[in-house]
Amino acid sequence: MSNKIIQLNEDAIKGELKELVRNSVEETLNNLLDQEANELTQAAKYERTQVRQGYRSGHYSRNLTTTSGDVTLKVPKLKGVPFETAIIERYRRRESSVEEALIEMYLAGVSVRRIEDITEALWGSKVSPSTISELNKKAYVHIEEWRNRPLHGGRYPYVYVDGIYLRRNWGGEYENVSILVAIGVNEDGYREVLGASEGMKEDTASWMEFFKWLKGRGLDGVKLIIGDKCLGMLGAANEVFPDAKYQRCTVHFYRNVFSVVPRSKGKLVAKMLKAIHAQENKEAARENKEAAREKAKQVAQTLREMKLKEAAAKVEASIEETLTYMGFPSEHWIKIRTNNVIERLNREIRRRTRVVGTFPDGNSALMLVCARLRHVAGTQWGSKKYMSMKHFEPTYCEE
Repeated sequence: MSNKIIQLNEDAIKGELKELVRNSVEETLNNLLDQEANELTQAAKYERTQVRQGYRSGHYSRNLTTTSGDVTLKVPKLKGVPFETAIIERYRRRESSVEEALIEMYLAGVSVRRIEDITEALWGSKVSPSTISELNKKAYVHIEEWRNRPLHGGRYPYVYVDGIYLRRNWGGEYENVSILVAIGVNEDGYREVLGASEGMKEDTASWMEFFKWLKGRGLDGVKLIIGDKCLGMLGAANEVFPDAKYQRCTVHFYRNVFSVVPRSKGKLVAKMLKAIHAQENKEAARENKEAAREKAKQVAQTLREMKLKEAAAKVEASIEETLTYMGFPSEHWIKIRTNNVIERLNREIRRRTRVVGTFPDGNSALMLVCARLRHVAGTQWGSKKYMSMKHFEPTYCEE
C-alpha cells in the first residue's frame, strides 16, 4: 500500500481557477468585438468582397473591470465606417454590476479605504476615492428623485419628526448641519419615509420650509405629530397643519426631567414618572387622562418634598403635551407616545455616517442620510404592517 499523500494548495487552485475564468471572459468579449466589426464591415478580417463597407485598421487596447477581474479588450479600429459596440458603453471602464456593487458597499457603510481593499482582492485592482465619488453622483440622481416623489400613500394620520445633526466642512471650519426627517403611518397602517431635508438648525424657518415641502408633495390627513419638544417645530407644525395634535415623546420628556435630577435619585424619579403614564384605563380615555393628571400632581409634590423643585416645575409645565396620545385608539398608544420609530432610524444613520466623519458639504450629508433611509425602509420594513388602523376613526383627537 502506498504511503504517498497528495497535498492540495487551495490558494494556488483558486488563483488558477480565477485566472482561467478571467481569460475566458476576456477571450469571449474580444470575440464578440470582432464579430461586431465583421457585421459593420460586412466582411471578415482580410476578406475581400463586393459588399464590404469598410476596412480594419488595427485595434486599440482598453481595460475593463468585470466581476471576474480586469480584462484587456482589443477594440477594432475601422476606416470607412464608425465602430460603435453594443457590448460596452463608450468610455465605460467597469461593468454595471461592478459599479452597482461599489455603490451598494459605500451606502451600506463600508469605508472608502475598505472598498479599495475589497476591490483589489476581488478584481485585482483598486478603485480610487474619486471613482467612488463619481459613481455616487449617479446614485444620488435616483435618490433625489425618490426624495422629491409625490406622496401617494393617501392620508397619513400619524407623523413622526426629528432632526439629526452631522458634521460638515464650511469654508475651512467645521460646523453642525441638521437633517430633518419625517416618517408617516398611512391609513392602511404601513410606515413610509415621507422626506428628509437639510436645515441649518432646528429653528422655525427650517421646520416651516420642511413642513410646507411635505404638504406640497401630498402630505395630508395629519392627526398627530410625534416628536421631541422643539419650539421651532411646534410653531411651524401649528401653522402648516393646524388640525393636527402634538404628542411629545415621553422618553425625551423623562430625559429632560433627569437633566435636573441627581444621579443618585435617578431610578426613583424614573419609577415616579413612568407611573404617570401607567394610569391606563383603556376603556375610558378621558378618565384615563384625568388619572394621569392627578398622578402628575402627586409626583410634582413628591419631587418638591425631595428638594427637586426644577424637576417638579418641568413635570407641571410639560405633562399635558405628553398625554395627547390618550385621545387616540388604545391599541396605538405604545407606538404613538414615543418617537422610537424614528430614533431607531437615527441610530442606523449615525452608524453609517460615523464611518464618514465629516462631510464636505450639506448636500453630501443629506444624500447619504436619504440613501440609508431608503435602504432601511425598502428592506427592513418591507410589506410588514406597523399597526392595525381598523380602530382609527376621524373622531379621535378630542380633548
